[in-house]
Amino acid sequence: MEKGKLYLIPVPLAEGAERSSYTLLHQDVIAKVHEYVVENEKTARKFLKTAGLTVPQSELIIHDFGKHAREKIDYNIIFANVLKGKDIGLMSEAGCPGVADPGAEVVLEAHRRNIQVIPLVGPSSILLALMASGFNGQKFTFHGYLPIDKGERSKKIKDLEAQSFREKISQIFIETPFRNNQLLSELLKVCKPSTRICVAANLTGPDEMIYSMSVADWKQQALDLHKIPAIFLIFA
Repeated sequence: MEKGKLYLIPVPLAEGAERSSYTLLHQDVIAKVHEYVVENEKTARKFLKTAGLTVPQSELIIHDFGKHAREKIDYNIIFANVLKGKDIGLMSEAGCPGVADPGAEVVLEAHRRNIQVIPLVGPSSILLALMASGFNGQKFTFHGYLPIDKGERSKKIKDLEAQSFREKISQIFIETPFRNNQLLSELLKVCKPSTRICVAANLTGPDEMIYSMSVADWKQQALDLHKIPAIFLIFA
C-alpha cells in the first residue's frame, strides 16, 4: 500500500492575517487532510476554519505536539494512518513548521520512515524580515535567542557585528517579546554608529512595523516594542 504524505502547513504570524497567509493549494490540502500534528490546537483549529475547512471540526484527529506533550510523543500513533495511505498535516503555533520550530523533529521522523514530506508556501518571519531589511540576502544567519546574561549578550552582539563586517553577512535573531526594548537598547549601546539595525515587528499584522537604519539614526528614534513579536537584524 502506498504511504500517505506529510504536509507542512504554515500558520499566520499575526492576528487577522489569515487570508494573506495561505494559497489556493492550502485549501486543496485542508479539504483532504483530516489529521494534524499541532503545537497549539486552538490556533490550528482557528486557521483551518478560516482557510476553508469543509469537514466538521469534531471529525479531525489532532495530535498535540506542544511543549509538555512532545517529550512523550508516540510516532507510531502519529504515523499509523499515514502508513495506511492517509495524509497528515503539521502546523506550528505561528509561521513555518520546522523553521525555528520544534516541528522539525516530526519532519525528521517522517524521513526516517520514508514518508514523503511536502512543504507549503507560507509566512516566515525570518525571511520576511530579511526581505524588508535591505541587508545582504545572499549570506545570512539566524541565531535564535541571544544570551540572557548581559555580559555574554554584549559580547555576542560585538562578535556578530564583527563577523558581519568581515564577511558581509546579515545577522538575524529574536528575543522574548517582553525583553525586546532591553535588547534594542543593548544593540544601540554596543554597536558602532555606522552599523545598520533592522527591527521587523508584528509582521503581516495590521500594525506591522519595519524600520531599517543606522545605529546613529536609531538613537534619534523612540520605539516601544514591549510584548510585540519582533525580528532583529544587524549588518555592519
